[in-house]
Amino acid sequence: MSVHIDAKKGDIAETILLPGDPLRAKWIAETFLENPVCFNEVRAMYGYTGTYKGRRVSVMGSGMGVPSISIYAHELISEFGVKQLIRVGSSGSYQAHVKLRDVVLAMAASSTSGVNELRFGGADYAPTADFDLFMRAVNIARSKGIDIKAGNVLTSDEFYADDFENYKKWAKFGVLCVEMEAAGLYTVAAKLNAKALAILTISDSLVTREKTTSKERETTFKEMIEIALELA
Repeated sequence: MSVHIDAKKGDIAETILLPGDPLRAKWIAETFLENPVCFNEVRAMYGYTGTYKGRRVSVMGSGMGVPSISIYAHELISEFGVKQLIRVGSSGSYQAHVKLRDVVLAMAASSTSGVNELRFGGADYAPTADFDLFMRAVNIARSKGIDIKAGNVLTSDEFYADDFENYKKWAKFGVLCVEMEAAGLYTVAAKLNAKALAILTISDSLVTREKTTSKERETTFKEMIEIALELA
């Protein structure tokens, strides 16, 4: 076991889905996986391993923010041999054409987090998705008739920003949406030589002010889950 994950070697598959919400992890396991077995309950960050179409796959909550997902990603890769980490999360749209429930593939993750600025001594590091996972996700989505958006996203350290209108600066430069974990996941995966991809579903829009309920975010958004599981 590691500091934050109460599992043994072999309990976790080489591919893992990482929703921020541990209850979404539980829903994914119970809805999509055959014979899911819980491998972690530490801090109520539920983790499960089962099979999908005969292939072994795991799912575990990652918590909110770069620090939380970075801890779990580091331990999953270095302690448990995970090779593919796929974030499946909610996000807020920055663009009028990116609508509620749209699926977004994060090609790259801009960020307001200072973690990489500290790590690289003030230089800019550009966290990006694994190309193989990204292209496979695109092809899977097309084969299923799922319309996707792909591009730059923003990983923010703030959920409640002081200046609501600040999102327009990012939108002007083509950023599709905002979330809180992708940049951390991409950085840790790159450092530890693993593959990572963030697949997001638009849960609310800063443009139109529309939003989904917490229950909808926890138990729906099936299209991104289907794409992620096929990647396993």
